[in-house]
Parts: sequence; C-alpha cells; structure tokens
Amino acid sequence: MFVASDTVNEYKSEDEAIHVIERRCKLDIDAPRLLKKIAGVDYVYFVQKNSLNRRERTLHIEAYNETFSNRVIINEHCCYTVHPDNEDWTCFEQSASLDIKSFFGFESTVEKIAMKQYTSNIKKGKEIIEYYLKQLEEEGITFVPRWTPPVACKLESSTSHTRRPVSPAINIPDSATKEGLNNKEILNTSSSPSEPTAGTPDDKLDADYIKRYLGDLTPMQESCLIRLRQWLQETHKGKIPKDEHILRFLRARDFNIDKAREILCQSLTWRKQHQVDYILDTWNPPQVLQDYYAGGWHHHDKDGRPLYVLRLGQMDTKGLVRALGEEALLRYVLSINEEGLRRCEENTKVFGRPISSWTCLVDLEGLNMRHLWRPGVKALLRIIEVVEANYPETLGRLLILRAPRVFPVLWTLVSPFIDDNTRKKFLIYAGNDYQGPGGLLDYIDKEIIPDFLGGECMCEVPEGGLVPKSLYRTAEELENEDIKLWTETIYQSASVFKGAPHEVLIQIVDASSVITWDFDVCKGDIVFNIFHSKRAPQPPKKDSLGAHSITSPGGNNVQLIDKVWQLGRDYSMVESPLICKEGESVQGSHVTRWPGFYILQWKFHNMPACATTNLPRVDDVLASLQVSSHKCKVMYYTEVIGSEDFRGSMTSLESSHSGFSQLSAATTSSSQSHSSSMISR
Repeated sequence: MFVASDTVNEYKSEDEAIHVIERRCKLDIDAPRLLKKIAGVDYVYFVQKNSLNRRERTLHIEAYNETFSNRVIINEHCCYTVHPDNEDWTCFEQSASLDIKSFFGFESTVEKIAMKQYTSNIKKGKEIIEYYLKQLEEEGITFVPRWTPPVACKLESSTSHTRRPVSPAINIPDSATKEGLNNKEILNTSSSPSEPTAGTPDDKLDADYIKRYLGDLTPMQESCLIRLRQWLQETHKGKIPKDEHILRFLRARDFNIDKAREILCQSLTWRKQHQVDYILDTWNPPQVLQDYYAGGWHHHDKDGRPLYVLRLGQMDTKGLVRALGEEALLRYVLSINEEGLRRCEENTKVFGRPISSWTCLVDLEGLNMRHLWRPGVKALLRIIEVVEANYPETLGRLLILRAPRVFPVLWTLVSPFIDDNTRKKFLIYAGNDYQGPGGLLDYIDKEIIPDFLGGECMCEVPEGGLVPKSLYRTAEELENEDIKLWTETIYQSASVFKGAPHEVLIQIVDASSVITWDFDVCKGDIVFNIFHSKRAPQPPKKDSLGAHSITSPGGNNVQLIDKVWQLGRDYSMVESPLICKEGESVQGSHVTRWPGFYILQWKFHNMPACATTNLPRVDDVLASLQVSSHKCKVMYYTEVIGSEDFRGSMTSLESSHSGFSQLSAATTSSSQSHSSSMISR
C-alpha cells in the first residue's frame, strides 16, 4: 500500500530529452500484525529511480529496499521500449530478485508474502495501464507527439502550447485503484514536493474526487468526514475504512461525529472479531442455501444501483432455519451485503459517479401465515439488527411488490427494528399496482424486469420451494454447527465483572520465551495485569452469570488466582498495571525471565475519587453510569513464541497502546509499557 514519497534527486537535461528522478517511497505492507510487531516497524521504505529518455524512447524503473537491507535484499527493474518492428507497439520487461539472509526466524513467511504481493502486482499492471489510457481518451488525448530536439528558443516557445509534455512513468501502487483514488490523485504523487497534491491535503478534499466518488457534500459534511478519517488514522493503523464507508456512518447519524464514531468503532470491532472482511474469500454457502434461498443479484436500476431480487414469498424460512440454523442464514446475508459493497464500487467506476447503495426488490407473492413462524421471525429480526448496525445507508431503495393481506402483520413485527431513515426508502405495492404509473418502470428499465413479474428478462434467482425435511437437523447438531461457524476467529471474548476478573493461564517451560497479547476493550474500563507464580493455580472456576443478572452467554469469565493467595508470597506482578478505557486496543509483549505459570488478568476498573474531596467527579459518575451492571467486555488473543523459534534481538518486540485497534507510533519496550501507554494517550 503506497503511503507517501519524497524526491531525493532529480535531473533534467537542457534539451529536456532526459529526465531522471529518484524517490524514497513509504509503503504499508500487507503482513500479519505479529510479524510487524516482531520486526518493530509499521512501514517499509523503498528507493525508486525512474530514467526517462525521450530521445531513445525508453523508460527504466529501478527499485530496491532501504528497510532491513542488511537482512533482506530486493531488487526490481522495469523497462519500457519501442518495439523494433512496429513503432506503434510498446515492449515491457520486468525482473526482480529476492535474497532473504535472515528475518527473525520468519524467512519462509516473508518469502511467501513477497511472492504473493509481487504476483498480484504483475497481474494488476495491465489493468492500471489500460485505466490511464482510458482516462486520456476521455480527456480527448489520443496522440502524444514524439519528442523533437529544440531548434531555437523562439520556435520552442511558439510550439510548446500545442505539445503535451510526456510525464515520467511511475510505479502505480496496486492499492491506488483499490482504494478508489482518481486519476488526478495518483498522478500527483509523482510531482515535485513543492507542488500541491490534489486530494491529499489534511483540511480539504479534492473537488473532483468528491464529485467522482462521494457525491455532493457541504463544507460542514466534508469537514466531518476529514476529522473522522484523521481520528481513525491516528487511532486505527490497521485497515482504515474507505471514505465511502466512513461517510455511510456519518449520514446514518446526521453527521454527528461522536455518534458516528461510536457505531463505526463498534462495527470495526465486530468485523475484526468475525473476520467479515474475508467472508467472500473464505466461506462457501451450504448447498441448501444455494438451492432454496430465493434471492440473487440482477443487473442494476435506473440510477446505476446494483439490484438485488428476493422472492420472499417463495422461500421456506422455516425449512431453512431448521436445516441450517440462524447463524448460517446470518452469515449468508452478511456475504450478500459484502458483495453489495463490492458491486457499488464496480458501478461507481462503470457509471462515473458515486454509487454507495443498492436497490432491493422483494416479491411477496405466496407470503402466508407459514412465514410468521416465530423462530423464523426471530431470526429475521436478528439479521435486521446486525445489518442495520454494520451496513448503514447501504439500502438506497426497497421495492415491495404484490404485498398480500398478511403483510401488515409481518410489517408490524419488523418495522420497529428498522431505522427511520431506512423506512423512508420503502415503496409498497399491493396486487398488480406495481405495473401502473409510479410503479416498477419508474425505477427499473423495462428490459431487465424479471420474467416472473411480467418482464422479458430471464432472472437466474433460485425459485425457492420447500426444503425437504430429510435435510432438517436436531437442535444439538445446529448448536454445534453454529459454534463452528462463529469461532473461526483467533480472538476470544470474555466478560469482566466487579469483583470477578477474567484470567488466562500460560505455562512457560523455557525462560526467555515471549508472551504476546492483542486485545480490544469492547465495553467499560479495565485494568490489565500480568502475574507470575511458581506453582499452578487450581482448575479454572467459571463465574456464575446468573449472579450478575446476565441471561445471554455473551462471554466467559474464568478466575484462576485463589482468594487465599497473597501477592508477593504466592505470586508476583511482572508488569505495572495498565488502565485501558472503553474502545481502546492494546498490543504488547513480555519476555519471560523464569519458567513457571504466568497469568494475564483483566480486572474491572473502579473510578477513582477526586484527590481533594471525597465526592466523585462528574465525569466519573457519568462514566460509571455507562457500565451497566458493573460489566466489561474484552476481546483478546495471546500467543507464546518459544526462545528457540525467536532469532534476533529481543528488544525488537515492543509494547504499544492506542486509541483503537492500532500499533501506536510511540512505543517502548515491554518493561516500560505502562509509562509508554500514558505518554501515547
């Protein structure tokens, strides 16, 4: 991922035939977080040298790594030349070499990452070149005159305004097109440092970029987007959502930054926990869904929005729930929404205007009391709740056709769970009203109206039908399957109560092993501790959720340290306590000095009283009211790296603390994690 670049050297010949420019480029490598922590860097730097010879009609691009050059050597060379037999053809050659001497014991991992990214970049190269050629054609530029040496200054000045100068080619980063940057933004990365770069200032967005990808924004709305994006960049150095996605959350909360930030952070944590970003690549829907779920994508509406068709009346919701369970249905709906986001990006490129939502056409022909089966309605309400929280402002229009008499009953059950802004986008037609004025033809072209609605377009959406009872499964089978579906994440959830911390036991056999952790505070404020004991604690005791009036199994609570144990005698503290606020994320490590048992503890944080009075502060009272039933929630992941598997300096492992799911820029060694955290906060 290209981040920024600085010009190191630049040379131009007097006749402008030769132009050489050397840049130092800052890149964000798509590598596992643990590998970045071990390496001790967030970004890597490459030096790129472009040599354009207009006289010889050649362009040479050389690049090599500056970061870790004593451990890894990367050299790349690209060459553009004119074909010797046909001057209208361009020849392209590319070669690269990778030599990994040592990399903290992760040599094979680095090699796989490098080869994967290099292969994807080669595949993307042709697409990027064609993209810019098309941009030139749209600007009316189909021919660039060949360079000719200047005869005289007067002649040069008289013809300069008719000749478009040939800019030096650059290595366009693969992330440029993925992140939705327009032509002007990417080309400006090659300009000199003194020139303003369009679309990149911190306090203003490029007007062409807004028009092309975001739509009409007032100055206030633009300012809200920039401020929220900057906050994410400062506190969430992982995968930053695109501007279009951030804008959806702002619109859902009428551009109230605080409210939008809250629901966006919750959504990012949810996506991270359930690995929603990878659902399209890693999850294949069961065959039952592919055969009996009567829904699918079907062209687009008149506004260019992707069109999703759902034949709800023909769908056996009871059969699907009995055969698959709620979790499989929910995951399938999530994959549909992820596909919708992808199609919106594609249509934005195709139609040349921002398209950030899709249209849903729901046919209720066949809807009856069978669809009001209570578990089915419960599953539907849960799906609506999840979609509303994590995909706001993605539904542009909902067309409900052939609504039967039973529909008002279903609408009464469902409508309270739908946001007011979303409800305004609903258009409901009873019977055949959709065929008249103000009906379907106002929103969808006649050529793509599905055949089952009287149109001429064959719709490949499954027809649904009753799910065979032979495919039904027992409650126990469904429960096990549900657990399997939703535990494909390396993170675990835990509840922390007042007086009942959550503790994790790690047994260390060899000294100098490395314990790493990564956790998010989803709710409430907690104190994080690390203890060491020479003797093993008693078997874990799970706290009774009923004692805290908790009815849902939202997270486990395990206590290991016996109440009769005394600190300093039975166990010792090896790290200073770390106070973590709600919404924060903490990553760090600890190099063990002794073998034995280490206990990671998340404890409820009691609000301190004001130093000068026994009365609590107003801020503390307000904060305490937000923690219902004195309950906190954390999502955590731990890993132990054995000393024999770790090569290089132990000091490269660093502890960091951030505002939200990031590796902080200001980090110190693990032994100073507490003071480091306070400084970075």
